Amino acid sequence: MSRAKGELPPVPEPLPHPVADTHTHLDISTGARLPLAEKDLPPEYEAEQDADAPALPDVDEFRSRALASGVTRAVQIGCELPSARWTAQLVAGDDSGWLVGGGALHPNEAPRLAAAGLLEDALSEIDRLVAGPRMRVVGETGLDYFRTGDEGRPAQEESFRAHIEIAKRRGLALQIHDREAHADVLRVLDDAGAPDRVILHCFSGDAAFAAECAARGFYMSFAGNITFKNAEPLRQALREVPDELLLLETDAPFLTPVPYRGAPGGSYLTALTARAAAAVRGEELEALCRRAWHNAETAIGGW
Repeated sequence: MSRAKGELPPVPEPLPHPVADTHTHLDISTGARLPLAEKDLPPEYEAEQDADAPALPDVDEFRSRALASGVTRAVQIGCELPSARWTAQLVAGDDSGWLVGGGALHPNEAPRLAAAGLLEDALSEIDRLVAGPRMRVVGETGLDYFRTGDEGRPAQEESFRAHIEIAKRRGLALQIHDREAHADVLRVLDDAGAPDRVILHCFSGDAAFAAECAARGFYMSFAGNITFKNAEPLRQALREVPDELLLLETDAPFLTPVPYRGAPGGSYLTALTARAAAAVRGEELEALCRRAWHNAETAIGGW
């Protein structure tokens, strides 16, 4: 699990007010599955890569670190069928109050499933899984023009529209994956009719796109990449987000904040992102944390 192994960064100083990590992938962090980009590697890859690797942390370790840093709530996201099944089972059995879940078919999964004639059945199963206990989110769904070429875009849009309808029918938040597809994401949401609660996960647009999302009342969730040196357009967008639409996340184990960029992350590092976001916006840390906490409850519901 090359994207999930390695030494975890230390636990940050606790935040002055709790926050929620609105998007994490514990299945990848704990080694329960490979990241999507590594799915098709040969079977010997894991043995070669993991021969001398330290044991991967488990869910309890990530929970303990999160609670110690003030990240007292998290949303586990499963973005393909095995992951969504794992997520539904995990959160249904969580009695700690830390986790709720979400499930969907990642945009890059949709063309693969469509080519195999399995997209409709997969969407039906996602519909069933997100109806389970403590499942609060339909996501991450959307459009990804970085990894999928023109030939895969119709299947992505078909899947995206189906997830929009599931979220509306189930009364759940819709969490969007948008990579290099800003205009088409808005086009589809406008055409299909957006659910009451839409979250742009790992917001990746500029200030102008943030204004478009804000005009529609969409939440925008920011991850550790706001700390990256080349992310000034993202920081400009962060400054423009209305107070009531700001969320925080990690997308862990990915996008670990500076100074630990490249190391595997966890929900507990939302504390670093919160501090960075407060600095970028010129706000007091406690005020920003309180607002992000309230927004998470409004967008996702109670834990």
